[in-house]
Amino acid sequence: MPGKATHAHTRGQALEVGQLIDVTATAQDARFRHSVALTRAAWTYAVAWDDSHPEPQADDARLWDVLYMAGLAARNAAGEQLSMFDLYRVPNARRPSFWCEAEKVTLGLTIGPGDRGEPVFTVMCIEEYKNFPY
Repeated sequence: MPGKATHAHTRGQALEVGQLIDVTATAQDARFRHSVALTRAAWTYAVAWDDSHPEPQADDARLWDVLYMAGLAARNAAGEQLSMFDLYRVPNARRPSFWCEAEKVTLGLTIGPGDRGEPVFTVMCIEEYKNFPY
């Protein structure tokens, strides 16, 4: 992962320093027609998986779940700046038992202009929205 930055001024810079993770290639398979990125926090919260966890899961399958639900939120956005959507995901944390039940989590989707005014989608944790700069 590139070095940490405290703040990126553009979406391109945020992608470059790892504050945003570009998932456009997978998102196109999920019928998104524009660039899609997840914030680092949303990726860690809903997609990333610790391979030492006793319940096997794959990042790409977890990402697909996020993108599917984000796609539904995008279709129902109706001009909102932030569309919230729920999904169920197995927490990426060791629990006392080997079975981990899926938990309902809420993420947000913004649809806005990119660095050149093009439409872009960003998936984030809800608490990130008020300080979201790009």
